[in-house]
Amino acid sequence: MPDDFTVTPWEVKGKVDYDKLIEQFGTQKLTDDIKQEIARQAGELHVMLRRNVFFSHRDLDLILKEQAEGKGFYAYTGRGPSQAMHIGHLIPFLFTKWLQDKFDLDVYIEITDDEKFLRNQEVDLDQTREWSKENIADIIAVGFSPDKTFIFQDTEYVRNMYPLAVKVAKKITFSEAKATFGLDASSNIGIIFYPALQIVPTMFEKRRCLIPAGIDQDPYWRLQRDMAESLGYFKAAQIHSKFLPPLTGPEGKMSSSVPESAIYLDDDPKTVERKIMKYAFSGGQATVELQRKYGGNPDVDVSFQWLYYYFEEDDQRIMRIEEDYRSGNMLSGELKQILVEKLNDFLEKHRAMREKAMKEINIYKYDGSLASQMWKKVHERGLSYSTTIFLRRVCGSFPPLAISLSSSSFMAMSNSLLANLTWGLSTSSIAATNSGIIRRSCRPFAKTASLFWKS
Repeated sequence: MPDDFTVTPWEVKGKVDYDKLIEQFGTQKLTDDIKQEIARQAGELHVMLRRNVFFSHRDLDLILKEQAEGKGFYAYTGRGPSQAMHIGHLIPFLFTKWLQDKFDLDVYIEITDDEKFLRNQEVDLDQTREWSKENIADIIAVGFSPDKTFIFQDTEYVRNMYPLAVKVAKKITFSEAKATFGLDASSNIGIIFYPALQIVPTMFEKRRCLIPAGIDQDPYWRLQRDMAESLGYFKAAQIHSKFLPPLTGPEGKMSSSVPESAIYLDDDPKTVERKIMKYAFSGGQATVELQRKYGGNPDVDVSFQWLYYYFEEDDQRIMRIEEDYRSGNMLSGELKQILVEKLNDFLEKHRAMREKAMKEINIYKYDGSLASQMWKKVHERGLSYSTTIFLRRVCGSFPPLAISLSSSSFMAMSNSLLANLTWGLSTSSIAATNSGIIRRSCRPFAKTASLFWKS
């Protein structure tokens, strides 16, 4: 029987067969052995690991091995901003926050306002920026550490990523991009280049990156894994989640553009109850009598699936709900009411956290410990550690201008440094000689450069 489902980075259709998807994408199944090792290192298993919501991976075994050896790892995930976030969007963030808590991770969260603009002709850039602000507040409300989390918008942080992005882009042919992302002759040149930007954060640190995300995002990381080592970085590891089914049934995934399929994070309690009672696909029988006699099917019942994915964390409780529903002791309306109460409790807490988060956006984007460090970095391999230290010492007053030195100016300075070293001059003599040259060269442009880098 031919596959009757589709999974790409931009479209999920049909009832997904996750075992077939592992075969198609060439990923590895998340085994009990790996889960046991996670539990050993973390002290417990997250509910979405216990229940196979996260079901597939690439190189998660290497992540755990390197963690045990003291090398550590970091986490990277992201969000394409939209007008409103729904419950399904939180899956990778809830899990990533747990990873940060358990492994004391640096976490990088990319807000792809550029991709949203490039892929939608009816959306302008100001819209995606405004959506980004609102979405960032919802992400912060999950509870990430303000000093170990960096949330960045592509249109803002691109200046820091661009040198490495062009190196990544040079490794990807148009044929590869076209085949991987379904591009064609009508695709604008911005979206052709965009995958390079999404790959760069996998190279933010000199250790392996773990990406928790829906399996539909896997194509990006296949390209990364093909090129990473040639650029001097690790292949990214991934852990893939299943899709939280839409309210309307077990096929596809929730969509922001289809209101009846989703519970939005700003839905009030009455709206939540109305949507669940009206739209949540039921695995129950047509009448109370038939339900009591034959029971319901929790495997296709959306209310049960949502409880199972995350919203009923007590394993004993979810087993009792399943048994009662299958046996006919629980009606569809009763199951829906359990979900309504769980969702409204979750959303009430989220809204309180979000109100606080709106005042903390700048901490996560600019001022927190990790964020402030990242704004000082320009991501590019090539400058040696000793050369970087030398530049900081002799041009410390004007670091942006030092970064923007032309290649000829930099080579002239490097040759001067090399000549001095060859003749055996002391470090202090080298610093004094080159410091004077560079500072005299920098001085006329210092004010202009300062204003430019603040703009």
